[in-house]
Amino acid sequence: MSYNPKEIEAKWQQQWEAEQAFEPSDSLTQKKKYILSMFPFPSGRLHMGHVRNYAIGDALARYYRKQDYNVLHPIGWDAFGMPAENAAIKHGRHPKEWTYSNIDYMRKELGTLGLSFSKTREFATCDPLYTKHEQKFIIEMFEKGLLYRESTTVNWCESCHTVLANEQVEEGCCWRCDNPIELKEMPGYYLDIIRYADELLEDLAQLEGKWPSQVITMQRNWIGKSQGLAFDFELTEESKAKLGGKFDRYEVFTTRPDTIYGVTYSALAPEHLITKYLVEHNLLDAEVAEKIKAIANMSEVERAKQEKEGYPLGISVIHPLTGEEIPVWTANFVLASYGGGAVMAVPAHDERDFEFATKYNLPIKRVIEGGEDLPYTGEGLLVDSAQFSGMKNSEAKSKIIEHFESERLGKGTTNYKLRNWGVSRQRYWGAPIPFVHCEDCGLVPEKFENLPVALPDDVEITGEGNPLENHPTWKHCKCPKCGKDAVRETDTLDTFVQSSWYQFRYATNPKKWEEVGIDKADADYWLGVDQYIGGIEHAILHLLYARFFTKVLRDLGYHDIDEPFQRLLTQGMVLKDGAKMSKSKGNTVDPDALVDKYGADTARLFILFAAPPQKELEWNDSAVDGAFRFIKKLYDRSGKVTGKRLPEIDQSSLSKESKLARVKVYETLQKSADVYEHTFAFNTLIAACMEALNALDKQDNADVWTEGMYIMLNLLEPIIPHVATELSEKLFERENFKGKIDVKDEVFVQDSIMYVVMIGGKKRTEIEVSPDASNDEILAAAKEAGAKWLEGMQVVKEIVVPNKLVNLAVKPK
Repeated sequence: MSYNPKEIEAKWQQQWEAEQAFEPSDSLTQKKKYILSMFPFPSGRLHMGHVRNYAIGDALARYYRKQDYNVLHPIGWDAFGMPAENAAIKHGRHPKEWTYSNIDYMRKELGTLGLSFSKTREFATCDPLYTKHEQKFIIEMFEKGLLYRESTTVNWCESCHTVLANEQVEEGCCWRCDNPIELKEMPGYYLDIIRYADELLEDLAQLEGKWPSQVITMQRNWIGKSQGLAFDFELTEESKAKLGGKFDRYEVFTTRPDTIYGVTYSALAPEHLITKYLVEHNLLDAEVAEKIKAIANMSEVERAKQEKEGYPLGISVIHPLTGEEIPVWTANFVLASYGGGAVMAVPAHDERDFEFATKYNLPIKRVIEGGEDLPYTGEGLLVDSAQFSGMKNSEAKSKIIEHFESERLGKGTTNYKLRNWGVSRQRYWGAPIPFVHCEDCGLVPEKFENLPVALPDDVEITGEGNPLENHPTWKHCKCPKCGKDAVRETDTLDTFVQSSWYQFRYATNPKKWEEVGIDKADADYWLGVDQYIGGIEHAILHLLYARFFTKVLRDLGYHDIDEPFQRLLTQGMVLKDGAKMSKSKGNTVDPDALVDKYGADTARLFILFAAPPQKELEWNDSAVDGAFRFIKKLYDRSGKVTGKRLPEIDQSSLSKESKLARVKVYETLQKSADVYEHTFAFNTLIAACMEALNALDKQDNADVWTEGMYIMLNLLEPIIPHVATELSEKLFERENFKGKIDVKDEVFVQDSIMYVVMIGGKKRTEIEVSPDASNDEILAAAKEAGAKWLEGMQVVKEIVVPNKLVNLAVKPK
C-alpha cells in the first residue's frame, strides 16, 4: 500500500484527541518538562514562522514524553490588541467576533499539523476569566505602590490612537502600524519596573549559557545601569531674575565625576521645565523657540540619529567647586528621560560634548593627561583639578563623590536607562484597567468580588477616539469605597501585560481556573519553563516584561520562582527569495496548501531539516519535494521488516554492507540525545537518518532492516509523528516508543575502515584498511591507490584524519 498522508494523519489526529494523549498528569512528583512556544496573535491564518516555532517545540515535547517525563506543552492566544479594532473598522466586524472566529480557524490549522498541545489548558487572553485574575494582580500591584498614575510626556501614535511604551517605538515609528509617533502630555498608569532593575540585571547571570548571549546583552544594555554623581547647578542671580524667580537650581547626573573641573557648558533637554518656561514666556527668539519645540516633538530614537543641534538659553549657572559662570544651552542629545534631562558637558573628554562644543565654538578644557588629540576618553592623571590634580582619574571618581557628599554639594547615585513601563492604552480591545475615579475618594480600585470589569459589547469602533470613553453608559458607575456616582477608568492595559504571566496560567491546573489565577503548588512544580521558543524580536519587550512580572508575582506570594524561562531558543525567520515572507511582497507560502499537497509530516520534516533552528531558513520548493520523497521511501521500506521486536543480531555473521548499515543507525541513535536535549540541530539528525536509510538499502539482512526501522522510527517520531506512529504501530505495536534504546558498542567494532583519499585538494579514490593499521600503512595504501594522480608530483604534506580521510598535498616535481 502506498504512502497516503491524508489518511494516516487524519487517523492519528483523531486517535490522539480521543485518547487525550497530550494532557499532562496532575501528579506533582513525577519528573517534568515544560516546553513552551510563544503563543500567537489570532490574526486569522498561520504563517510558516508559526510552523517552524511550533514544530521545534513539538519535537521536544514528544521526545521528552518518550523519556517518561510529565510534559506540559500548551498553546493559547495572545488575543487583545489593535489589529482586531482595525479589522472592525475595515470590515465592520466586532473585535470579539473577529478574534474568536480567527481562533477557531487557526486551532484547526494547528490540529492539521499534528502538534501535541494540551487541549484542556488552552485559553485566549481576552477571555473574561483571564481578565478577572489579571485585574486582581493589577490592583494588588497598585496597593503595593508598584502601579501608579501620573501625567507625563508619552509616545502617542495618532494612527492607532494610543500611547506606546519606549520599547514599542522603533526608529521613531509605532511598532504596529509603522507610522511616526509624536510626544504628548497625558495622564497614564505606570508599573515601577525600575524598582526591580537591579534584580533584573543581576539575575541575567543565572541565564548565561542558557539564553542566547545576544539577548542577555540586549537586556543588560536596555536596563543601562550607571553609577555616578548627582549634584545641583545653581543659577546666577541674573538668570534667576530672568526666570521670574520660578527656578533657582537644577540637578544633573554624571557618570564622570573625575572630569568635573573640565565642565565648560551645561545642556538641558528641550522638554526640561526651564527650557519650556523660556519658550512659553517668549524669553527666546521666536525662530529659536520654534526649533526647540520641533526637537521636543521628536522621539528619542529620532533625535539620536540627528546631527547635534542646540541653542543658547541666555542663562548661566555657577560651577559648584570653582564658582565660575557656565553658559546653559538646550541640546537635542539631552533626554528628559535620563538623569533629569540636564547634563554637565566636558568637551575635552567626551565625544558627544566635543562635537557640540566644536560646532558652536564653546570652550574646551583638558583635565586628564593622555593622548595627543582631543577628545581624550582614556585613563590618566588629573590636571587643573585643584586638590585632585596628579591623582589617577579612575581613583579620583570616588574621591570627588566623597568631597561632594562631605560638603553637602551632591551625592553618589545610580541611574538607569530603563524607564518605568507605561501600561495605559486608549483603545477598546484590551483588558480594562480596574479603577474608578471618584470626586471624593480619588482613584479607587474596584472590589475583587466585582471583577472582572468586562468590556461592553455594544460599542461603535470608528477609529476616532476611545470607544470606552465615548460609550453612553459603561463608564458611569458607583464608587466602590463611598457608593457615590463615579466614572470608570476608560484606558485598557498594554497587551504585553497579558503575555507577561501566561506561562503561570498554563501551569495552573484548569480545574482551579475559576478560583485562582495562579496556583502556587502547580506553578512551583512546572516553572521555570524548561525550554522557551520564540523570535529574537521579543528580546526586550516581552522577555523583559515577563521576567519583571515573574518577580512581582513572586513577591505577591503567588509562587517561589525567580526566572520564568530557564532556557531560551530564538528561532530564525523563514525567508523566500532572500526576504522575510510577507503578503505585500507576494512571497508567502500558505501552510494549509502545503499540508494539503504533501501532508503535515513533510511540512514538519522540511522546516526542521532546511536549517538549524537558530538560523534563517530560505524556502526551497525542491527541498520540500525531497522531504516528501524521504518519507515515502521510509514508508515503502517498511515491508523489509520481519520481526515485531528489536532483534538479537550476531555481528560476526554480517556482510560488510550490513555492518556499515548498523554503524549508521547507531551513530544516529548516539547523536539523538544531544540534538533533542542540547543543540536542537534537527537538520543533522535528519541527515543522519537519511544516511542510515541509504545504508540499509544497500544490504538485505532482514534483522538489520528490522533493527534499523525500530530505532529510526523512534528517533523520527518527534519530527514526523503521524507516519512514524503509523509504521511503529503496524510493525512493532509501538514497543519501540517505550523505554530507552541502548547503543550497542559491538556495532562500532569494524573489520575494516574506509578512507577517502584526497590528492591536490580533490577526492580521487577510497581505500579500505584494517582498524589496527598504522599511519605509515594507511599512507602507503593511499599512495598506491592514488598512484596515477601522483605521477610527476611531489608530496609536500601528508595528513591522516583518523577513520575518515587521507589528504596528500602535492606540487609538480
